[in-house]
Amino acid sequence: MSTREFGKDRARIVLLILASALLCLNAATFAAAFNETFIVDFGCCTNHLVAKDFSAFYSSAWMLLHDPSKIYSVNNASALGIYPHPQPFKYLPSILFVMSPLLVLDYHDALIAFDLVQFALLIPIGYLIYELLKGKENPYAIALILIIALLEPSPLPGWGFSAPYYWQWAEGQTKVLLLFLLLLSFYLGKRGRPIISGVVFGLAWFDPRFALISLPLFLLYNKMKLRVALCSMLAAMIVFDSPLLIPGVGSEFASMVLRIGLTTPIYPYAYIPLIAILALIALNWEELYHFLFSTRSMVKEVKNY
Repeated sequence: MSTREFGKDRARIVLLILASALLCLNAATFAAAFNETFIVDFGCCTNHLVAKDFSAFYSSAWMLLHDPSKIYSVNNASALGIYPHPQPFKYLPSILFVMSPLLVLDYHDALIAFDLVQFALLIPIGYLIYELLKGKENPYAIALILIIALLEPSPLPGWGFSAPYYWQWAEGQTKVLLLFLLLLSFYLGKRGRPIISGVVFGLAWFDPRFALISLPLFLLYNKMKLRVALCSMLAAMIVFDSPLLIPGVGSEFASMVLRIGLTTPIYPYAYIPLIAILALIALNWEELYHFLFSTRSMVKEVKNY
């Protein structure tokens, strides 16, 4: 074994140990947040006490199956065990297809199950980060992104080792799932699978804010078959968000946007995908610059021709 290969093997072992340690600290944060899942909140977009953020996904997924015209106007979900009121649903409806299988569980059990599924996703998230960055042969960069994505260390009394993850688990938020979908779409694009990459990225548009920020990376990793990836993404969005075509749903969505807006205050859990994606953009900045510049040049040449 050469010295270089030995160094790579040692770096992989160190990264594996680091990822395992980060997951252990996150597990402790998960445990610290458990009791918080039973406590009601004072919602940002309402003037009364509301249940956790997960209540918006759970109640609207139930409405999608029973009365789709009301997925954006669920005011009372006591029949589902949600007290006193569910949070308002302010996402594109594609996420509701993901949430629907959880309806077989009671509300709080579904929240914990969703948290557990997302915690399990941290393992493939670590692998995807390694695969996306290993070509740069910079273990320090990989370590940095792993620390950001798997923990975002910010220990505070009563909040475990990470404020963003404490509230991610306490609220039953979707930000780990979102980060997984974004990273998976990049990885599939890098592996030359633009159709599946586009489908996954199309599903990630349930929260358009982070999809827009991630769009340059999606384009970069699919640069070899960009048109296929974009067509696949658009087709997936049309299919996944087809509930907007149901009579009444589109108008309710527009009403929600006018009433609440698609942008809300930046809560701690929003930093989970945000900082990870911005860090990936920073590490790929040179490639992104050359790719976007060359694409712009090609467009100009086509127009001039």
